[in-house]
Amino acid sequence: MTTGTPAALSLDVEWGKDTIRVTNVPAHLPPDPTDTQIAAVVAAGRANPSTWLPDPSWEAIARATPRPEALAVQLRPTPDDPSGLLMVENVEGATLRSVPTRILLSEIFPGPQPRTGMEVSEVPDPHVLGVTHESRPAALVEYRYENLAHLRNHVWQTIHATLSLNSYATSILTRSVTRNLITHPVKITFEDGTEPLHVLVVRDGITRLASAWAVQAGHGADPAEVAGLATDALLGRATVPTAAGPGLAQRLSAGRAQWRQELRAEFDQEMKGAAPGLRAAQIAQSYVVPAQIAIGVESHHGRVLSAEDVFDDAIRSVLASVHVEFKQWDAAAQNVEVITRALKRIIQQGDPRWNTAELQAVYGLAVGRIPVADLPQVFGGDPAPPGTALWRAVYLVSALTQPDLLELLKDQAKAIKGGKRMSMKGFGELLGPIIDLPWRAQKKLVTKQARNAWNNGGVLSNDVARGWTPVPTDDFTTLIEPAMKGDYDARRTLAVAGGVALIADKLLTRNVGSSLGVKREKGGVPFRSDVNKVIEGLSRQTNELGLWTLALAANTFRSDDLPQNSVPKLSLTGKETAPSDEPPYVYFKVDLAAEDRIARDPAGVPVPLYEWDVVAASDPDRATQVVVPPSAVTPAPVHVPPPTAVGGEPEPAEGEPAAEEPAEGGEATGAAPGAPVPGADPVTTLFHYGAVPGPRSHDPSVPPSQRAAGHRKALHLGVQGARDALDHLHALEPEVGGHTPIVPVEQLDELHDLLVGILTDVENLRRRTTGGHADPAPEDGDPEAEEALELARD
Repeated sequence: MTTGTPAALSLDVEWGKDTIRVTNVPAHLPPDPTDTQIAAVVAAGRANPSTWLPDPSWEAIARATPRPEALAVQLRPTPDDPSGLLMVENVEGATLRSVPTRILLSEIFPGPQPRTGMEVSEVPDPHVLGVTHESRPAALVEYRYENLAHLRNHVWQTIHATLSLNSYATSILTRSVTRNLITHPVKITFEDGTEPLHVLVVRDGITRLASAWAVQAGHGADPAEVAGLATDALLGRATVPTAAGPGLAQRLSAGRAQWRQELRAEFDQEMKGAAPGLRAAQIAQSYVVPAQIAIGVESHHGRVLSAEDVFDDAIRSVLASVHVEFKQWDAAAQNVEVITRALKRIIQQGDPRWNTAELQAVYGLAVGRIPVADLPQVFGGDPAPPGTALWRAVYLVSALTQPDLLELLKDQAKAIKGGKRMSMKGFGELLGPIIDLPWRAQKKLVTKQARNAWNNGGVLSNDVARGWTPVPTDDFTTLIEPAMKGDYDARRTLAVAGGVALIADKLLTRNVGSSLGVKREKGGVPFRSDVNKVIEGLSRQTNELGLWTLALAANTFRSDDLPQNSVPKLSLTGKETAPSDEPPYVYFKVDLAAEDRIARDPAGVPVPLYEWDVVAASDPDRATQVVVPPSAVTPAPVHVPPPTAVGGEPEPAEGEPAAEEPAEGGEATGAAPGAPVPGADPVTTLFHYGAVPGPRSHDPSVPPSQRAAGHRKALHLGVQGARDALDHLHALEPEVGGHTPIVPVEQLDELHDLLVGILTDVENLRRRTTGGHADPAPEDGDPEAEEALELARD
């Protein structure tokens, strides 16, 4: 009698508060491929005439699959087809050849994703470079990271950001991953000279990949913990090469193999019991995932892209066909995908009207590969433009709206999106998410309103779309006089620089009908007008008020903060804001009669600028016919000196407030073990004494998302500690003599104010977090002041 493979099991397990039916749990986990099996896959890959990959890539593919012998069979030629049993897929301009198989979760890396790439992020995506073989495209791309830490942080960020948006963990625990992940080999290189790595990368299915890691981590693990587990499993903790012995790639591969060996041992131990439990189900359902691995590409005849761009564009075409037409990315991700692919196609056409190297530089600026600081070297000139985020926006808009190039971009964008027409508003919608790249994180509270403004035309007035050359300056007010004398370039530079600043800081939005009749301090406007029409009116040659409004806005703009005008913050506790060496960030209304052009109230205090003033300045004659609604609430005066009319963006304040800086030599203060270090912030103290594992809160090499995970833990522990301390005080109160209260009244008052402030901040965070998913804010948002007052009334 022959004994077959043991039947798969079905288990009922507890997943949080729910009971989950887990199906098809195997009795054993597959072993790792042997060296002989890996060599067989490499030989079969070399012999296949329709594919070319370097040997390390074939090894990475073979190492990732638990069935390398089946993979080798698929690669071998057949009598009917010399390319073997490969899956053939015709996409736009190319033919892809892939192999469907199952791969080990711990052998695939998350690649850059358009959706998560459009979220606020602090770790930049790697540079993506195509790879060719004998002048033909290869099914391989190169990801160039700065160093190994950049790779680790990018993996962590991608998993964390994905799970923060969505998770299929419960579904995957029930029946594992059921749809193929789209993957392909990647060569990872490092700018600091670290040894290259060859791995498999997921291009579509990132949520399924991250959710499988969430199953592995267990119920209750937050995205930060899941991201940490995945990063440690994929890259281990060995980052410094040894003087002798195996290289980085071998050590990381051995580390992943060791991790799987420990997992198999844990699984086997679980399966020996009478009733396998939750841990066995977690491991079994996330150990392997189905995948479609692209291993070959062939360019179609007449393809305009260069050989090194064919494969990446073909993969992006596959993703776009799914996520632009069917299971859509958010609008920003789609728009960036469309505009960057359209620009890349034009670059490859080699049109003699444009310098290819200059177009590549514009592309690099648009996608963030060229840093803002390099702007003077990229565009040159005498004088060269300042290396600021606002000037990056000015030069990008100028470059991408040159008339002939603009029409080609719109044509290519229509072809990619499958549309028949694209207006300037539609083109503005594409530009918005690439313009806000440098300040997306710092101005995330108003990103939605800013992108709505770009959807409504942005700065793309009729003048801006006629072709122009930016006029570099350190003080935008110096452009007003030439603009009024007929200098088109100066006038358009003011229109774009000032317009981008006003849009980015929510002082110019898509003014909807509900804004009419609203108080100017509450976001009201005097009349309806599209955003690009407002910019056009502000930049008219005869509109001195509008030109001054644009110039002062451009001078005021900062890329690292939000102004007081756009996000008013009311203190419910009376707590003063921490002092800062930075001057307050405020836009002021223009008064042409004043010497410095700053409007002041009767007391001599500068008057803040509101969207009402911006729209009114675009057509002063029309604005004089509008009755201003009576204001029931007088805005608090801004007691700051008038801003110096100097262009550019100020540098961030150096250092932190003294109260937040860890004391030097804090351990030598004589504090008892476990006591806070004087001068240290709570998170650093918790890390220092082992309460929370992780990096120090002020370590600049650690991305903010990872530091935020530590702060969240510290917040939870701190609140829980306060609850425990209060319980102890209640228990001790009967035993404390009547000669003194258990807590003095003045301390209770101080604690009360502190707790009200914490509760207010937590509630505001909760509202902002849930508002993005369950109850989106109204168009162009509600003023934060009304929300704070409503919270106070509650």
